[in-house]
Amino acid sequence: MARSDEPPATGHGEDHGVTNERAPEGDRSFGSVKDRLDMSLQEAMSTQRAVRKVLPEQIDDDIVLRCIELALKAPTGSNGQNWEFIIVRDRATKAAFAAQYRKAWRIYGTIGERVTSDQADMAKVLRAVGWQVDNFEDIPTVVVPCLVGPSRFVPASIGQSSHYGSIYPSVQNLLLAARAMGLGASLITLPLWNQFRARRILGLPIKVQPVCMVPLGWPRGRYGPTTRRPVGDVTHLDRFGRREWRDRTSD
Repeated sequence: MARSDEPPATGHGEDHGVTNERAPEGDRSFGSVKDRLDMSLQEAMSTQRAVRKVLPEQIDDDIVLRCIELALKAPTGSNGQNWEFIIVRDRATKAAFAAQYRKAWRIYGTIGERVTSDQADMAKVLRAVGWQVDNFEDIPTVVVPCLVGPSRFVPASIGQSSHYGSIYPSVQNLLLAARAMGLGASLITLPLWNQFRARRILGLPIKVQPVCMVPLGWPRGRYGPTTRRPVGDVTHLDRFGRREWRDRTSD
C-alpha cells in the first residue's frame, strides 16, 4: 500500500526546504499555473505523495493535456511508444469503474484493516483510499494509461517487466507534472481488476490493455515532505545483506 496522503502540518520540510502547500488559490487555468512546471525536480520528487482526496472542480483541458504531453517524454522499450491515454470525465463511466472499485475494496480493504489494525499510519492510508472509493464518481478527471500489443511472456518474469516498463515511466512523469502544477494525483489499479469489464466500459479493442488509473483533481489536503526509510536501510553493495551505507544520513 502507498503511504498516507496526509502530510504533517509543518510548513517546510527540514531536509530539502520544500513547501508543504495546498492547491493554487484563485484562477486555476493552465495559463495561471503553467509556470509552476519550473519547480525544481528535487522539490517535485521530495514532496510527491498519493493525494486521493480531491475537489470535484473540473480541471482545465490544457492542464491535463500538458501532463500527458510530459508523460510522453518518458522512454519506452525499443522506443515503441505503444501507449494510449483515456481521459475519463463522464460520470456514468466513472460510476461503472466505481462499482468495480467497491467490489475489490470490500475484500482488499477488509484484509488491510485486519492486518494493520495496530498501525496508525496505515489507518490513515486506508481512510484515504476509502474516501476515494466512496467518492470516485466525483473525482473530476481519471486518466487511464494503456499499452498496445501483447505482453511478452518468454521468459515470463522478464517479458512482463519489459512490457509494463514501457508505460510506468510515463505514468511517473504524469504524476510529477501533476505535482508541479498543484494537482492531487495517485496511481491505482483496483478498478481494473476485471479487465474484460474495463475494456467494455472504455470501448477498448482486445489489443489495448488498461494498465492503471491516475485520478486527478485539485487537492483537499496538502502536498509536503514525505517520510521514508533511510537510504542506507534499503541499499546493498554487490550482494544482498552487505549494507555498507547503513549509517549514512542525508545532507
